[in-house]
Amino acid sequence: MNLDTLTDALKTWLGSVLHSDGLSTLITAAIIAVATAFVAHLVTVFLRKVLKSNKGPLPAVSIFVNIGRVTVWVVGLCVILSSCFNVNVGAAVTALGIGGIAVSLGFQDTLSNLIGGLQIIMTKLVEPGDRIKVSSYEGMVTDVTWRHTTIMTARGERVVIPNSVINTSALVKLAPEDDIRLDIFIDSGEESLDDVVSRMQDEVNLAVSKVAVMMEKAQINVTGKTERGYQAMLTFATGKGTKRSVAIDTALKAIAGSAHRAKQHKRTTMKSKLAEKGSAIANGDNPIAFIEEELHKLEDHDQQRRDQKEGFHVGKQ
Repeated sequence: MNLDTLTDALKTWLGSVLHSDGLSTLITAAIIAVATAFVAHLVTVFLRKVLKSNKGPLPAVSIFVNIGRVTVWVVGLCVILSSCFNVNVGAAVTALGIGGIAVSLGFQDTLSNLIGGLQIIMTKLVEPGDRIKVSSYEGMVTDVTWRHTTIMTARGERVVIPNSVINTSALVKLAPEDDIRLDIFIDSGEESLDDVVSRMQDEVNLAVSKVAVMMEKAQINVTGKTERGYQAMLTFATGKGTKRSVAIDTALKAIAGSAHRAKQHKRTTMKSKLAEKGSAIANGDNPIAFIEEELHKLEDHDQQRRDQKEGFHVGKQ
């Protein structure tokens, strides 16, 4: 017994009860519509459960749920048209071939986004949980629907990007949420660069460990040299559930505090040396000799910085 037989039997029974073919047809169509809505709800719940399970081969995105729900409603509409209103659905689709082309042109953007969304998911270009950057927008992917991809920025802003834009624009896949990389600047002054890096790493580890579980300790790698100091990359990893912005803020404050304490130590040392020299001058030492000695030290220090800079550029070549 197929659907047409069931709907014909339902129409006949309703007609005999209501004594009105038109009213029985409308009630039958309404019953089929309610049944379609119920089936669409079951399909939606089932698909969401399957997609959210870790065993599923597909990511938990809304596009598959939307396609399943639309498919059920299309089938239900075809049943209503063919059974209740005696419309030959196959012939109608054939007759509307040219009109369908016109309609598809009118929905060109929608079809482009739908196809783009399927390409994004099937090729695993983007999945929920990925951190991406498209144009000037950067954040974590939360969902991919039949029309757009939703990302959540670090400020908690929800950004909606059409799927066609993602497929046609430059897409940057950023490091995972718990993998943090920061560009920093190091001014070693008169200290050894290795000592400064080691102290900064220790202070970052100590500070960040108070607000998060560190999966990987802080590591600073020098990437370049400027006239004022060194360019470097700070990397570390935190455990799941750690707020990225909090970890970054804590690390940067630790680095700033380390640099401030280094400058204070440098100033204290210089004041101590000047005080010693001042005391020596007061005890009868030649002040001109003191000035000449300090000038020689400054010249030697400047020459060392020039030699280091030239050596760095030679090494890069």
